[in-house]
Amino acid sequence: MGNRLNLIGLDRNDYKGGKSTLCLGCGHNSISNQIIQVAYELSLNPHRVIKLSGIGCSSKSPAYFLNRSHGFNGLHGRMPALATGATTANRSLIAIGVSGDGDTGSIGLGQFSHMIRRNVPIVYIVENNGVYGLTKGQFSATADLGQELKYAGVNELPPIDICMEALIDNASFVARSFAGDAKQVRELLKAAFSHKGTAVLDIISPCVTFNNHESSTKSYPYGKAHEEPLQDITYIPEYDEISIEEHEPGVVQAVEMHDGSRVMLKKLDPNKHDPTDRVAAIKLLEEASRDNLFITGLIYIDRDRRTLAEISRLVDEPLVSLPEERLRPPREALQAVMNKLICCD
Repeated sequence: MGNRLNLIGLDRNDYKGGKSTLCLGCGHNSISNQIIQVAYELSLNPHRVIKLSGIGCSSKSPAYFLNRSHGFNGLHGRMPALATGATTANRSLIAIGVSGDGDTGSIGLGQFSHMIRRNVPIVYIVENNGVYGLTKGQFSATADLGQELKYAGVNELPPIDICMEALIDNASFVARSFAGDAKQVRELLKAAFSHKGTAVLDIISPCVTFNNHESSTKSYPYGKAHEEPLQDITYIPEYDEISIEEHEPGVVQAVEMHDGSRVMLKKLDPNKHDPTDRVAAIKLLEEASRDNLFITGLIYIDRDRRTLAEISRLVDEPLVSLPEERLRPPREALQAVMNKLICCD
């Protein structure tokens, strides 16, 4: 039996995409599933949605949801510029940007900052796993200080905090979640879609491929050291997706990763944190970093900040729909502007 139809006559299957080619158990797939569910529940018109991405495992994700939507996969770290252009030319678009900790925190950090500074209307999701999965597991800019990866050694650099960067750049919506907390991801996505401006969601999404034990005879290092390959084939073992039980706000929950390490999550208590207080949000992230915690939930929101379209005084009608005579000023209008610029003695 199929899903119920939503308010625009579509069922949940109408919001699906292609079959994922990411590793089984990858948190990115869970995020895609929540986007599908939220788009269905909110009755989003797929033809009004534009999916944008850069380069990386995360940037493959838009292929796995909303296959009836527009899409643009751009250069590494340059997706914010595409989002700025698309939403400026067509204000009726609903923009979803999917990026990674490398695509945003390294090569794309400058573009990320200017997108936020301009308050471009977009739901901007960072699927954050702390490693470069497509290039075989090097540390990303968000990798924890002292983190050890079997190919990359020990990370000796402090991490970039995506939420802190967003706050410093005056973001109007900042939230963090964990891919295994499906309910929280869904609710934050709904809030992000309702926000007017840049909504940054930093979602911790563990990488299942580079978390093998060195001592195991079933691990990649042992196999590579003892094999005589006949073909150049890479096999990715299956893992169960990491999910967590519902827990109370303010309670710290330890989540075990595939390699036995743990991530400490603390869900925000809405009675103790005011998400409209920017200074309190910055202090909250600083304290969480000191205590090695991942704070999840809505960290900051500013509903009064103007978007780029409002600052630029664009007309309500999308520029892409305007006829040429409205886009191209007549000679007389241009001459009037020039006359005002002429300096008179």
